[in-house]
Amino acid sequence: MISQPLSTNPLPRIIGHRGASGLALENTLNAFRLAFTEGCDGVELDIQISRDGEIVVHHDPVLHTGESIAHRTLAELRQLPLADGYPAPALVEVLEATAGLEVFIEAKTLPPAGDGRLLELIRTDPFPGRLHVHSFDHRIIARLAAQAPALSLGVLSTSYLIDPVRQVLDAGARTLWQERFLIDLALVDRCSRAGISVIAWTVNEVAEAQRLTALGVAGLCGNWPDRMWLGARNVTGAP
Repeated sequence: MISQPLSTNPLPRIIGHRGASGLALENTLNAFRLAFTEGCDGVELDIQISRDGEIVVHHDPVLHTGESIAHRTLAELRQLPLADGYPAPALVEVLEATAGLEVFIEAKTLPPAGDGRLLELIRTDPFPGRLHVHSFDHRIIARLAAQAPALSLGVLSTSYLIDPVRQVLDAGARTLWQERFLIDLALVDRCSRAGISVIAWTVNEVAEAQRLTALGVAGLCGNWPDRMWLGARNVTGAP
């Protein structure tokens, strides 16, 4: 058994890139809460692993102060505020703050020792099926697929490969996170025939959201939810 593709509907999922990061500091609780109030269907976020094995939500492996997340415990990281005055949140905090939203977790780094903690949080989440994991490191996705075959998994790509379907299926995934300007109708159709959903990133312009919606992508991931909504509705005629 392998993970299933995201369901299709006329209006693509609107996914806040690192939360509503055009409106608040990225990957913060404020950005994720704003994504909810701005009407997003879900949020995308990045994870790192602390020295004591906790999963921390932050894009880079180091803080703006130069402190390495991997070299600090969660308790130590809580003493190092980000630019908004709050520390980088733990994933468990974000999951609590995003109840009702889908959460798309990008594993920036995930050593094998961190698999158990991530899978535990996914397994015990009170909203089954809302959590997804994707990565540029397709080895991470293949490893998670072997341990949790039903988990919704995706691979990130910045290339238009000769066989884009194979890179997804070989990793045990069912979703292709493709850089927006490399998405065309042939790619979406080819993936669709193979049962693979395509999510476009990073979509920050109304016209681009409109183009991608017309192609039939399953999701739009961007910093400004209102722009994605407007572009999608211009195609579908949704109220």
